[in-house]
Amino acid sequence: MKTTKLGQTGPNTSRIGLGCMGMSDMYGPSDRTESIATIHSALDAGITLLDTGDFYGMGHNEMLIGEAVSGLSRDAYQLSVKFGAQRDPSGAWIGYDASPNALKTALTYTLKRLGVDHIDIYRPARLDPKVPIEDTVGAIAEMVKAGYVRHIGLSEVGADTIRKAASVHPIADLQIEYSLVSRGIEDKILPVCRELGISITAYGVLSRGLISGHWDPSKVGQTDFRAHGPRFQGENMEKNLALAAALGRIAAAKGMTTAQAAIAWVLAQGEDIVPVIGARRRDRLAESLGSLDLELTQADLEKIENAVPKGSASGTRYAEAMMSHLDSEK
Repeated sequence: MKTTKLGQTGPNTSRIGLGCMGMSDMYGPSDRTESIATIHSALDAGITLLDTGDFYGMGHNEMLIGEAVSGLSRDAYQLSVKFGAQRDPSGAWIGYDASPNALKTALTYTLKRLGVDHIDIYRPARLDPKVPIEDTVGAIAEMVKAGYVRHIGLSEVGADTIRKAASVHPIADLQIEYSLVSRGIEDKILPVCRELGISITAYGVLSRGLISGHWDPSKVGQTDFRAHGPRFQGENMEKNLALAAALGRIAAAKGMTTAQAAIAWVLAQGEDIVPVIGARRRDRLAESLGSLDLELTQADLEKIENAVPKGSASGTRYAEAMMSHLDSEK
């Protein structure tokens, strides 16, 4: 497994990370046994970065990961955890809280659910408009000093917020959506991160399966949030699947799958960009890992970007209400 360093001050980690959200939430039913087997396969393959959030399945995802890594050396993996989103017992989203006391409480519960004594990278899932980012980062910095957290990350915030956060404590990485069809970070956010020595951990590199070459709308149930996503609706979906098909033709000519081409493109954007793959099954994980063996030439990259031009995706990446809460989109 190739490795890279997250930011100037962050940990060395695998070139690809595993996003575990779908094993507990958001994408409909999942198989617990297969989920744990997928985590084990990822670790066996050399993936060290496991990403979760305390609100994924309202704690279920952390407990699942805790079970999967139980008994392993704590040095064998890194845990990246998001906090702040508030949910009620029905699973409904009821707000956001990244205040110092709330995050310390959340961290305490996270440590218990995961069964560990520290979190490698702790980050607010979104910017809390009620709490200055300096206060949030400052409180996490206290937890770094106390030994409960090793590094601080951010998620879905814009350039100004990144600068404010970095003025308080070094930031290892920014977790944000980045793919062939979601390239908004390239204009302002990515340049600031590179100026400050902050890596990108990129989620949504397959646009939640839309450009994976495997998308099948008939298998999407009402508990799958993609059933309500703008890019997965009607004419938007048809146009986006046409982009995926164009990518697939280029991939096939190179002996790659569509998903591998999409991941390889993200990998080719820089050593400071780490794709976080949301695989829920071992076969999908194995396919994604195959992208590490691919070398895209400049000509290949140009063909891919001509097939899927910047800004060509139809529909926003989240519904309007959620988009309005993204500091990264302002």
